[in-house]
Amino acid sequence: MIMHEGRLKAAFDSGVFVLKLCGDVRLTLCATLDQQAARLAETPGLKAVMVDLREATNVDSTALGFLAKVAMAVKGRLEQPPTIVADNPDVQRMLDVMGFSRFFTLVETPLTEPSELDELPQIDADESALQQRILEAHRILMRMNEHNREEFQPLVDLLEAQKTHDHVD
Repeated sequence: MIMHEGRLKAAFDSGVFVLKLCGDVRLTLCATLDQQAARLAETPGLKAVMVDLREATNVDSTALGFLAKVAMAVKGRLEQPPTIVADNPDVQRMLDVMGFSRFFTLVETPLTEPSELDELPQIDADESALQQRILEAHRILMRMNEHNREEFQPLVDLLEAQKTHDHVD
């Protein structure tokens, strides 16, 4: 199986924001996802958010943490929770286990297809910013449910220990 490098595409049309994840979406894209979450939190006239995972071959836990952050950024501002479109059973199962159904409406097909999606330029982050985002993403996931808390606690402990160690030098 060929892993295609991850890409993010987005569109904002008549109050609907669509974020499409393509290929292998990893922590290298989390700065871009983070920027989208921040932008959404401030977008006037936002009515709905849809995340399309149908072309994503893999979404790592850091990227998932930032998807959760997107949902939290718009919580209370939308009539309905954001929608995640996922038709891959493995992806659906992972989202379910990680508690995404509490924050998103999970569907297999979108209600409407956006006409034109723009490719989002990847925002580069230096190593410390990247590490900070990995930590933030997993803390967000841990708040979602007990399964995630147990799953990611060792990683968060490790990253926090590294962070403390880095500041000592």
